[in-house]
Amino acid sequence: MKVLLGILNAVLAVAYPVAIWWALTHRSPRTVGLVAIAIVVPLVGLRVLKADRTHLWPVLRLPLTVMALLLTGTLLNEPLYFLLLPVLISVALLVQFALSLRGEMPIIERFARMQEPELGDGPQGAAKQAHCRQVTVAWCVFFVLNAAISGLLAFAAPTRWWAIYSGGIAYGLMGTMFAGEYIFRKARFRDYGRGPHDRLLALLWPPHNGAEGGG
Repeated sequence: MKVLLGILNAVLAVAYPVAIWWALTHRSPRTVGLVAIAIVVPLVGLRVLKADRTHLWPVLRLPLTVMALLLTGTLLNEPLYFLLLPVLISVALLVQFALSLRGEMPIIERFARMQEPELGDGPQGAAKQAHCRQVTVAWCVFFVLNAAISGLLAFAAPTRWWAIYSGGIAYGLMGTMFAGEYIFRKARFRDYGRGPHDRLLALLWPPHNGAEGGG
């Protein structure tokens, strides 16, 4: 259920800008808001059922804020509130990434350890951890710029432009950053695993001293 909920949230996040653009060109903002709320409420309910009661507020903070934004737009019959959702998500991610820099393990290092469980070990461990911290800072800058662009398009551009950026370009940039970080990390540290993508990268950037990577 947790995996299914995560996939559903991801699909809705990607489809939201295009769906909102299409809906606002055919229906009133109030109707669009009611439909959106009808979709979001069950998802919030599932989160409540699956959440640890001792950590309920952190889990529900963003969904409830989204609900408040949709509800305000519905009550005021104002489409702008629906267009501000990508800004809200970028700000929430900015806060999450920035706060992780205050801890021992920034978010990008957590992602990197999914690929390299022993990332912090070995002679390059400290350098890899510093790299992940620097990339986390880069992501914070990205979220600031993304929120600013999304907000500017929401306020001062046709809804179609907003949908193209928020539902296409922004996700393309995020995918490029994730892939670029992985490739850059491999090229920088020359520490490869046994997968076909690692072997391809090892051909482009051979391991130092011709040694096989263990990561």
